[in-house]
Amino acid sequence: MAGHSKWAQIKHKKAHTDAKKGKIFSKIVKEITVAVRLGGKDPEANPRLRLAIERAKEVNMPSENIKRAIMKGTGELPGTTYEDVSYEGYGPQGVAILIKALTDNKNRTVSEIRHILTKNNGTLGEAGCVSWMFQQKGYILVDKTKINEDSLLGIALEAGAEDLINDPKEEYYEIITSPESFGKVRRFFEEQNIPIVLAEITMLPKNYITVHGEAAEQLLKLIEALEDNEDVQNVYSNFDISDDTISKLN
Repeated sequence: MAGHSKWAQIKHKKAHTDAKKGKIFSKIVKEITVAVRLGGKDPEANPRLRLAIERAKEVNMPSENIKRAIMKGTGELPGTTYEDVSYEGYGPQGVAILIKALTDNKNRTVSEIRHILTKNNGTLGEAGCVSWMFQQKGYILVDKTKINEDSLLGIALEAGAEDLINDPKEEYYEIITSPESFGKVRRFFEEQNIPIVLAEITMLPKNYITVHGEAAEQLLKLIEALEDNEDVQNVYSNFDISDDTISKLN
């Protein structure tokens, strides 16, 4: 799980940087619009919308932007129609890559994804080639300096979490939940005043491939290039990179 923790932390920091550039806002607007179109404008009855709004607030997206995105989803304001698409492929050293996107032009998006993969020593695969390597889970990070493991474990189990992972090399506890219980566990943590660093529904790898040196550098460049694409919402991978390698790359 350490590999996901490292990438989750990198993405968490990058999201705030991207918010300053406005990139993350446009992606969240797309997600809110689609969530409303598919599940209605009530966040309490629409978990996907609720998560999108929470993500918007985390990066300090103005409430007026959120309101306009919801109105585009309901049709009260004109907007582009997007659809969910997924792409699967491989990166350096055969690392699995799963890409989730929202697009108004599938031909354009697949062409751009293929180009990014090819340019960065990756390949686009067939549907289903790597998705079986991942499972959808709720994922929460909690700062180890805020609570001890035994206390957090008791609270997590009471809340309905599946597992708590304490990697001694990491600064955060990782709490894993089912997608269905994610919201309940998150709310329970908040009620207990446990500060959450990151909370998301994600795709966790069933196993990891350790990547070193030049391949690690290529891989991070590839994933960053994918995430910089305006249609890409999320990129999941099953890599693990050592702390030493991360430090050298930084």
